[in-house]
Amino acid sequence: MPKQKQKTVSGAKKRFAITGSGKIKRKHAYKSHILTKKSKKRKRNLTYSGLVHDTNEKQVKEMLLMK
Repeated sequence: MPKQKQKTVSGAKKRFAITGSGKIKRKHAYKSHILTKKSKKRKRNLTYSGLVHDTNEKQVKEMLLMK
């Protein structure tokens, strides 16, 4: 029987993007609801995307099959 192909984690496909330099881009959490108690500055800073930290980069690359 042939071996089954490895599949990317579909949740990771939706959440991460690869930049031109090979870093992994992500969105900030905590901006979907209960926004009344959060300050304007906090909400504004959550709007912009960030990068995945070096300590988590290996795990995310495995989920996206970028070994």
